[in-house]
Amino acid sequence: MKKIFALLTLWLLAGCTGKPMPVIQDFNLDNYLGTWYEIARIDNRFESGLTEVTAQYRRQGDGVQVINRGFSAQSSEWKQAIGKARFVGSANEGRLEVSFFGPFYGDYQILAATKSEDGRYRTALVAGNDLDYLWLLSRERAPAEDELTLFKDKIRSLGIEPDGLVWLSHSPAM
Repeated sequence: MKKIFALLTLWLLAGCTGKPMPVIQDFNLDNYLGTWYEIARIDNRFESGLTEVTAQYRRQGDGVQVINRGFSAQSSEWKQAIGKARFVGSANEGRLEVSFFGPFYGDYQILAATKSEDGRYRTALVAGNDLDYLWLLSRERAPAEDELTLFKDKIRSLGIEPDGLVWLSHSPAM
């Protein structure tokens, strides 16, 4: 199952090529590292049916290790894919590429983000190189309503209706 999840993730990434979009500037990787909860996404094959989806980013050598994890209600199993990320161009720009399989990379563009008082990124809107793939990520399992409203407005400004996204919920921390 892990191999299937990784292959489906690769399939997604292979399809994420196109015209680069504007991304956040003055990006600070250290403030992005850690665990993120997937709040919403455009439905895609490799995550179809997954709930409780998280992404964890941590430094590994000169790059970043990426661990994506989600629960499949259909198989009653946790699915996990481990990959790596690297910058495309400047490290001050929210434009990276991610690979879950060998030399194949897909685009990871951070279109918008908010920060906490401590400077860490709190919520982020991420896309591939086009808007066929879009994720809303948060440090919180359930972001504040004003934060959601801000990002729903941003999603609408991209020509996407937020109600058409897959909205996830996360179990309380134990």
